Amino acid sequence: MKSLHTAISALILSISLASANPNPVLSGHRRGDEFPFIHVPFAHASDYTSGKVHMSLMNAMTAVVESIRQDIVHSTGIFDPMLGLSAIKEFTPCVDGYAGSQKNNTYMCKNADLHSFTPHRELGSTAQVGNDIWGWAYTDEEGKTREFGLVGQMDGTAFVEVLPTGQIAYLGRLPTQTENSGWRDIKTIGHYAYIGSEADGHGIQVFDLDKLLDPVLLQEPKEFSIETDLTAHYDGLPQGSSHNVVAHADKNLIVAVGAKPRLHDCGAGLIFVDVSDPSKPTTIGCAGEDGYVHDAQCLTYYGPDRNYNGSDICYSFNEDTFTIYDITDVSRPVIISATFYHGVAYAHQGWVFDEKDQSYLFLNDEMDEMFTRGWATDQKTTTYIWDIKDLSAPKLAGHYKSPVRAIDHNLYVHKGLIYESNYKSGLRVVDASMIAEDASGKSFFETAFFDVHPEDDAIGGEAVFGGAWSAYPYFESGHIIVNTLERGLFVVKLTV
Repeated sequence: MKSLHTAISALILSISLASANPNPVLSGHRRGDEFPFIHVPFAHASDYTSGKVHMSLMNAMTAVVESIRQDIVHSTGIFDPMLGLSAIKEFTPCVDGYAGSQKNNTYMCKNADLHSFTPHRELGSTAQVGNDIWGWAYTDEEGKTREFGLVGQMDGTAFVEVLPTGQIAYLGRLPTQTENSGWRDIKTIGHYAYIGSEADGHGIQVFDLDKLLDPVLLQEPKEFSIETDLTAHYDGLPQGSSHNVVAHADKNLIVAVGAKPRLHDCGAGLIFVDVSDPSKPTTIGCAGEDGYVHDAQCLTYYGPDRNYNGSDICYSFNEDTFTIYDITDVSRPVIISATFYHGVAYAHQGWVFDEKDQSYLFLNDEMDEMFTRGWATDQKTTTYIWDIKDLSAPKLAGHYKSPVRAIDHNLYVHKGLIYESNYKSGLRVVDASMIAEDASGKSFFETAFFDVHPEDDAIGGEAVFGGAWSAYPYFESGHIIVNTLERGLFVVKLTV
């Protein structure tokens, strides 16, 4: 995979490694203690602030995306979507560690059955490269619930209904607002989807998901119009791009993060958008003091820190720190803490263990495996466990390591289980239910997995981009939808 290795080599050469300056000068933010762990920076603070580290990371991902699009079959076996994989529409149980029997379409698994697989080309995409995914459920007056997947792709968003059998019905798609981009992010509040992208000028698309209830779409999928089918188009971002969008439903707030440029007043940090009226999204503030925010989870606080009960909190992942904000007054957001951690290379994303008792949080670092940092020296996926009982002084309590090598991406938590999308090792489900008794991670274990990228199985995985981007585990039916870069949409269900 020459282009990817070239991009990674460029990353190593382009950033000023921390060994040149192991004690970079910090800004005036309060940094949390890390005892008993020792912080050794991966790069100069200036390389994070300038965006050099992030741009190098994006360049490495872009190399992968371009390889997929150019129909190149690499020596590592990365799948070329233009050669075509057939959809799997029948229930395919996990038997003796595998689901399926087709060449390049058979997947390692444990306690997870495959209910369907649909290639990106059958979801209306010409670019055939996937990214983010989210879900939405509708319950009618008779109590019947329908479940829908919102599938991010390079050239737009595909809409599917996840049927009770686990098969999907393709309903249509919403094109990208401007140009194609490998990064698209989707969240929902009520029956509206909010869709952002790294594409310049894209802004945030506001789409009424009730449109998906039209029974005609089951027979005649629709290409929705960016001119006539949007409830609104939010164009208040500095250059129109964002890396992620975050939903704080209790506050009717969408938070755009990673919105270029970094030198803007908002610093590519948190940009607060009031969506109380979805047809009129309005900027109401921003938080740029700690600079670029890659991703965040924003919640009304319920937890052991009595200083903040009832407040609005954003847990943010700011490249070289885990940063916690009080955004109760969005016109005057306050940094509660900003904390380095052992092995930090690129603080990417995270999620609290329990939204009603915010004592613990899990964080993934997107570059620690790639550069063998901290606990990830063997390149096995590492999940960081935070004790956040004191928001002003979060503590790194421990870590969990996957049994295979892979880079981690998005993770979400549901009913004591962590659902991790670990790129080429696929969906990994970790039982963290004993965290209150043992936050070190020693009691955690992998209870299920579904590996969406079989090409590297024989070598125990590799810390290279590709495979699973994200998963949505919150449907009442138990169906989990997994979106991948190269292949398409998987619907799986745990058997434990």
